[in-house]
Amino acid sequence: MKKLILIFLSFISFCFLSEVKAQIAEVSSPDGKLKLEVFSENGNALYSLNFQGKMMLEKSPLGLVTNESDFSKNLKFIESKKDIISKKYSNEKIKKSQVEYKANTLTVNFTNADQFNIGIEFQISDNNIALRYDIPPIKDHLSIVIQSEVTGYRFPQQTTTFLSPMMKPMTGFARTAPSYESGYKADAELGIKADYGYVFPGLFHIGNEGWILLSETGISSLYCASHLETTSEKNLYQVAYPNMKENNGFGSSGAAISLPGKTPWRTITIGDSLKPIVETTIPFDVVEPLYEPSQRYQFGKSTWSWILWQDNSMNYDDQTKFIDLASKLNYEFILMDALWDKNIGKDRMKELVQYAKSKNVGVMLWYNSNGAANDAPMGPRNKMSTSVERKKEMKWLKEIGVKGLKVDFFGGDKQETMRLYEDILSDANDFGLMIIFHGATLPRGWEVMYPNYAGSEAVLASEMLYFSEDVRKQEAFFATLHPFIRNTVGSMEFGGTFLNKFLTKSNKEKNRRLTTDGFQLATAVLFQNPIQMFGIMPNNLTDAPKLQLDFIKEVPTLWDETVFIDGYPGKYSVIARRHNDKWYVAGVNAEKTSKKLKLYLPMLAGKNLELINDDKNGNTFTKSVSINKKGEFEIEIQPNGGFVLKN
Repeated sequence: MKKLILIFLSFISFCFLSEVKAQIAEVSSPDGKLKLEVFSENGNALYSLNFQGKMMLEKSPLGLVTNESDFSKNLKFIESKKDIISKKYSNEKIKKSQVEYKANTLTVNFTNADQFNIGIEFQISDNNIALRYDIPPIKDHLSIVIQSEVTGYRFPQQTTTFLSPMMKPMTGFARTAPSYESGYKADAELGIKADYGYVFPGLFHIGNEGWILLSETGISSLYCASHLETTSEKNLYQVAYPNMKENNGFGSSGAAISLPGKTPWRTITIGDSLKPIVETTIPFDVVEPLYEPSQRYQFGKSTWSWILWQDNSMNYDDQTKFIDLASKLNYEFILMDALWDKNIGKDRMKELVQYAKSKNVGVMLWYNSNGAANDAPMGPRNKMSTSVERKKEMKWLKEIGVKGLKVDFFGGDKQETMRLYEDILSDANDFGLMIIFHGATLPRGWEVMYPNYAGSEAVLASEMLYFSEDVRKQEAFFATLHPFIRNTVGSMEFGGTFLNKFLTKSNKEKNRRLTTDGFQLATAVLFQNPIQMFGIMPNNLTDAPKLQLDFIKEVPTLWDETVFIDGYPGKYSVIARRHNDKWYVAGVNAEKTSKKLKLYLPMLAGKNLELINDDKNGNTFTKSVSINKKGEFEIEIQPNGGFVLKN
């Protein structure tokens, strides 16, 4: 009997020691609520995340595979190191102009079966994790190709998802996909396979435990962008690299890097509510500017004829009308879209730019990004895809006084395409030009990395409201998602805020708008981009109520603070933003019945405000209201409706 007891105790001791040995490192956030644990088990590197004592990510794989060596298995733990990071920075283009970032760091080093080393770096701030790989030289090799990652996210079984599928390569208009323009499904079950994976960011609801937002940041010319893939395990999602069929099959799917080298950051934001998701600055906290701005760039609002007047408006006379419209609205810009090169020409464009300047309006011009990646026929073509032509064109643009460009039709996440994004931005900065990307990938920290970057579409945006009745029917649904997913990780050039009742030039007969005017005004606050193209038309100067015109004249596009107030993705959303000392609280409702909410607005306690809202018939009105001393305020939002409160 004594022998059996000794054997049993030895077994217990072995299990205990094995478990201790399995966990090799841990680190917590500065506030102690978020805990990261790293494990080494059977040659695999794993991590888990615990928030306020609740498991949010179960043991999830780490590692990558290169053309020189495999760092995804047969890993042996060497050592771990800890440190602290603290910095302050300012950036007027993001949701919060002044940021103080504090994080605890952990670096865990491994060696693989070939006796080559790899480090895994973690930064853990309150509610956020950022992780990346650090690869030293491999013997005398100073370059490698990273072919794939096993970086994964293993969710608890009760999790539901809010994901947008990656589009099939070389499909859509003129074979320009993928362009991050698919819709989302709300509260879908775990593990539903998408043929080409899911785009970043992805939102996950961990039942009653909380929320997780996955994304990545710091993508430059030195790496490819990635996305999420399902796996054979229903609750495990992994990082995946671009599909080889993108860009007409040209270019690599992995990333070629110089050694020593680091991968981009994978980011994870965690909270027991949506507040940390909406307010996170992690995409910007862990990146740095790649070059100095060549000048002080100005951001703001723009008119845009194409969104409702379409291709036929790209002529000299119609563009003067939208220059005049911008001037009357006190907007900073006009965007002249595709085909200006053919229908207006460079000589007359010079005249238009001078006319706009006389009205104190800056001009932004549309360009086709390709070359050889797709079949989009609209011009100007072949001006942005090579260094020689790009610099010639940008020299002319600077000479005539153009302020910036909207470059369209990228379609792909390969490293070759990331290099094109960066080359356009870098060259444009040399000539004092701002850049907006359309038909493009998700921006990944670019507001900080590139000083002249002014936003990206990368969303099912306003143009699809013109082209698709189904999208018009889901406009409110998608609008309630963006503050929690797409727009929380990067600027989103949506191009909306329509006051036309019908989304046509004539403002009658077809393309009836299914959302209220209050909803449209609210999205001007809900959607954040340093330069926003608004869908205001010349006829709105006479057919829109004064309260609406006054609002669209004054609403800013730059914000000093963003605060989550209330909401649930796909149902309703209420966000507060501050510009200087002026607060705007905006909300929209995607449900089929009116929504009565009790809002908590401590920043406006005891204040008198102006309310813009819809009545039960969908008509927009304004009135003065007061917030009680507790900061409480009751509001009713109509179906497909919205409101704005402002001080």
